[in-house]
Amino acid sequence: METTKILIGYAVYLPVALFLTFYVSKTLFKNSKVYMMDIFKGREEIANATNKLFETGFYLLNIGFALLIMKITISANDYRNLIEALSSKIGGFAIYLGIMLFINLYFFFRGKRKAKENQRPNPFQPA
Repeated sequence: METTKILIGYAVYLPVALFLTFYVSKTLFKNSKVYMMDIFKGREEIANATNKLFETGFYLLNIGFALLIMKITISANDYRNLIEALSSKIGGFAIYLGIMLFINLYFFFRGKRKAKENQRPNPFQPA
């Protein structure tokens, strides 16, 4: 009976973790194209390629982490413990995804700042 509840837990956890990963990724990388275009000075081909590479890395890291923490153990053989275990797993994974989102945003803003610094002329350099 305990095995059945754990399998139910996996059947709930995996789709939720995958949905969250795909949702956050689509939102992040659809909106990050603007930053990439700015960073690469309007060169759309390299901006799209770089954005796609970031997106692929995001998927690999987050799906890999979701699978790594997938193990569900319940101490008592009841649904209350299963729901508590699932909320802990999904909540922890959602927090991890939020941290990954902000790390990616940091890199986008940093890239944009570096691109702007490279556009400004150096006042100490002769023209």
